[in-house]
Amino acid sequence: MQTTLKTTAAPIDLPQLDLHKRRRPHEIIIQAFLFACGIISIFVTLGIVFVLFQESLRFFGSGEVNLIEFLTGTTWQPAIGEFGILPLFLSTIITSLIGMLVALPLGLAVAIYLSEYASPRARGILKPILEVLAGIPTVVYGYFALTFMTPLLRSLFGADTVQIYNMASGGIVIGILIIPLIASMSEDALSAVPRSLREGAYGLGATKLETSLKIVVPAALSGISAAVIVGISRAVGETMVVALSVGAGPKLTFNPFESAETMTGHIVRISGGDLSYDSIDYNSIFSIALFLFVITFLLNLISRFVVQRFREVYD
Repeated sequence: MQTTLKTTAAPIDLPQLDLHKRRRPHEIIIQAFLFACGIISIFVTLGIVFVLFQESLRFFGSGEVNLIEFLTGTTWQPAIGEFGILPLFLSTIITSLIGMLVALPLGLAVAIYLSEYASPRARGILKPILEVLAGIPTVVYGYFALTFMTPLLRSLFGADTVQIYNMASGGIVIGILIIPLIASMSEDALSAVPRSLREGAYGLGATKLETSLKIVVPAALSGISAAVIVGISRAVGETMVVALSVGAGPKLTFNPFESAETMTGHIVRISGGDLSYDSIDYNSIFSIALFLFVITFLLNLISRFVVQRFREVYD
């Protein structure tokens, strides 16, 4: 005779879970604050652009200069009514190119070392040094170019060849100034490359140098390209270094050892003088600033295009 025992388990009361989104007042406040900061930054940018356009229209609407003469003229002498921006533009391009010739190889080499070769201890030492270089005021770099780099170039190439104020010394120091920017952005791009790519290269017998140059750098090309373009924008917009070391007279020359004047240096020199408001000389400053804004805006557009283009390849 078999007997079966039936047990009935007592029902367990489970707590009711509230899956509704809870309101967190502090998160709402933070979100509203960040949104307000974004809106303010947009309106500030639009305000700057509006002022540049407004004052530039006064300059071009004066009847003394038109846009074609402004873009193609080879003489910038406001005192005699000559407003050709090519001398200022050419000296700006030359100093920026010299700066990039210094900053690009050194910055990329530092980035590769920090990402692929440096130990945690070495990285912990070099990173703060780069941050210190980035935090030095640009006026200090300007006096460094004038009191150290220029005498060095004059001792190497001769005092008759290198003038006291010259584009070469300013460009070299601009390159030193933007090394931390390029190194930091490139190092972030290199560190974001998946570890599996490196391990696959090592598995095929590649050395660390081959892996770094042929695998990691091409994979991070979008970030490196963006760093280069941002560095060019930084070099074009640099003010105090060129104002102190490059020169104070617009001159159409391709010789980097000669004195010239960049767009930002000219703005500093003219704005510090005794100019009457709404004069042709005063309004010319805003036309140069608008020209600089257009250049940096185009460089930013190119940077975004490069990043998106190469991301499609390597993602």
